[in-house]
Amino acid sequence: MDWMTGTNTVRTILVICLGNRCRSPMAADLLQNALPDCNVISAGLEPPPDLPADPRAVRLLATQGRDLSTHRTRAVDASLIACADLVLVMDSEQRELLEDMFPIARGKTYRLCEKEQTDVPDPYGGSQSMFVIVLGLIKLGVESWSARIQATEPTHHHGGA
Repeated sequence: MDWMTGTNTVRTILVICLGNRCRSPMAADLLQNALPDCNVISAGLEPPPDLPADPRAVRLLATQGRDLSTHRTRAVDASLIACADLVLVMDSEQRELLEDMFPIARGKTYRLCEKEQTDVPDPYGGSQSMFVIVLGLIKLGVESWSARIQATEPTHHHGGA
């Protein structure tokens, strides 16, 4: 993906965190809402198998009019990486780990808050206020990526006369 020239169209976005219970499900849901023409999926580097999203994440997104109740954790694998046009991780360590595990991820993996030059800390096991802080960072990342992706869309997708 060449973000400088906007030559590639993003259709599938993979959002990754460690456990796939807090950050990546919230980010994926908000990105899907912001980019309805994209397919947004989430996964974890080391998720517990088939668990729901963290109840605090579910409650917090419900206040945003979003529903995470059907989410189930899943592990990232080569096929998810291969089908993604863009892979978003929560911190630099995850990016390095992912690119080591799956070399195909190189060149299309970025931090969710890349533009803000910050990591999104893991709220798991933290207080509700920590989840609120993390959601604020996720929203910043979602807003900047969705704006960048929409800016690279061919003009005929925007309607017009």
